[in-house]
Amino acid sequence: MSLLGWSQILLFLALVLALTRPVGAYLFRVFEGPVQPLPRVLGPVERLLLRLCGAFPAREQTWGQYTLALLAFSLVGMLATYVVLRLQHVLPLNPQGLPTVGPELAFNTAASFTTNTNWQSYAGESTMSYLSQMLGLATHNFTSAAAGLGVALALARGFTRRPGPEGSKTLGNFWVDLVRGLLYVFLPLCLVYALFLVAQGVPQTFAPSRELTTLEGVKQTLALGPVASQEAIKMLGTNGGGFFNANSAHPFENPTPLANLVQMLSIFLIPAALTYTYGRMAGDTRQGWALFTAMSLLFLVGVTVAYAAESASNPAVAAAQVAPAGNLEGKEVRFGVAASALFATVTTDASCGAVNAMHDSFMPLGGLVPLVNMQLGEVIFGGVGAGLYGILVMVVLAVFIAGLMVGRTPEYLGKKIEAREMKLAMLYVLIFPLVILCLSAVAAVLPQGVSSLNNAGPHGLSELLYAFTSGTANNGSAFAGLNANTPFWNVSLGLSMLAGRFLMIVPVLALAGGMVGKKVVAAGPGTFPTHGGLFTGLLVSVVVIVGALTFFPALSLGPIVEHFLAGAGKAF
Repeated sequence: MSLLGWSQILLFLALVLALTRPVGAYLFRVFEGPVQPLPRVLGPVERLLLRLCGAFPAREQTWGQYTLALLAFSLVGMLATYVVLRLQHVLPLNPQGLPTVGPELAFNTAASFTTNTNWQSYAGESTMSYLSQMLGLATHNFTSAAAGLGVALALARGFTRRPGPEGSKTLGNFWVDLVRGLLYVFLPLCLVYALFLVAQGVPQTFAPSRELTTLEGVKQTLALGPVASQEAIKMLGTNGGGFFNANSAHPFENPTPLANLVQMLSIFLIPAALTYTYGRMAGDTRQGWALFTAMSLLFLVGVTVAYAAESASNPAVAAAQVAPAGNLEGKEVRFGVAASALFATVTTDASCGAVNAMHDSFMPLGGLVPLVNMQLGEVIFGGVGAGLYGILVMVVLAVFIAGLMVGRTPEYLGKKIEAREMKLAMLYVLIFPLVILCLSAVAAVLPQGVSSLNNAGPHGLSELLYAFTSGTANNGSAFAGLNANTPFWNVSLGLSMLAGRFLMIVPVLALAGGMVGKKVVAAGPGTFPTHGGLFTGLLVSVVVIVGALTFFPALSLGPIVEHFLAGAGKAF
């Protein structure tokens, strides 16, 4: 580790902190303010779009109506994407003449982008046409992020709203949240962001790939396309799907150190800002800062372990008596160890899945960090919306435990946490490991599963476990040592992504529906404050303990035992 490396990490965190309040205040105005930004310019556009949807801001929905609207919208979008991928060979904007996408891969890809996972079992530049990239995939980058943002806002309203005089139990309107998220947040930010990326050297063109001759006289195909526009929403929406197979390690997606820093900032931008938005909605910004602090502490622990592990020399290199320079295998030299470890931590903290280094080449403990980040439930800032509603479920568990300690009914923001809320919170918590561990167990014993592994032993188990963790956590990154483009892996990973998104969103919205109608109880001498250091420490402990108790046995057989084998000088 070096002073320069730590300077990069601390600068990144300082910039995230500086942006959290202004962006969070802007989000609060967009979704909760009486007047949205630029009412004369964007107001007519919003009203037109809502009229086309048959929705009105004053016509709010119950949690059941909100859930049905979200599920129906996602189903239609997934089917439309599947059709586009299957018909891409006869559709326009296909200058390379790429063939149709196979049925299993089309299902996997449609499920992946619908759920904001963006797992890719294919090389984008040689599989997807420009139309498929823009209409089928980039469209979902916008809508899936906006849908996740809506779910977080609905849960926040459930906790922070006071019951009306007529006992209203509405949580907002899905269509209004969707349109406002697209119109006021993602589209304008991505317009500016895409222009910045073009200025940095990212292509934005419909020109076909070019055939070039290298200095050695070898023919090489230089892939092009409308990259900048997709790269912008890929990061801001915490999607992560790369236009190119190498993702953000490709110089056309991530050309400069400045672009690399801005990409990492854009991954955390909205998830971090939502903590301040939540504090404004609660009428006490300390509530939001408590969540931000808990997330930041977990982030710092993860990046410290990853950076320390990758700064150490690979044992095989050390045995060859080569001067140590850290573990540079699978990394871009132009970014180095520190920026690669930071990017890996950020992208798995925020369920983004973009990578600027190959996680399969990380040291065992370095690869453990991205895996654990996802297995904690993607609550360390998390995806757009998903991080906030994930950490709020952990808050429910934390206040319940605090209530047990002092022998009184747990409360949060003056609302009592009762049996129904705890059942829904535990359902949310249990679905996640159940899907990951059951599917991993099936893949580990079936030849269709293990035949795709590039490594045997503990590293092979890590590849397998990482794939289902990434899919269920809606992250999308991979260890890259797994050949996932087979019928078994395409179907099983597609199902894990759908389960990780929708089987967990339904309990969240049901929890919001139960909380929104509860009466607010005045704070008393026995009320546990949820905005101080004690609660932050309890929240961090709950997040770590839930993840550790659930996944530690599997991790012990994968990256942890691999670390000790590497220390003993054995191959891994």
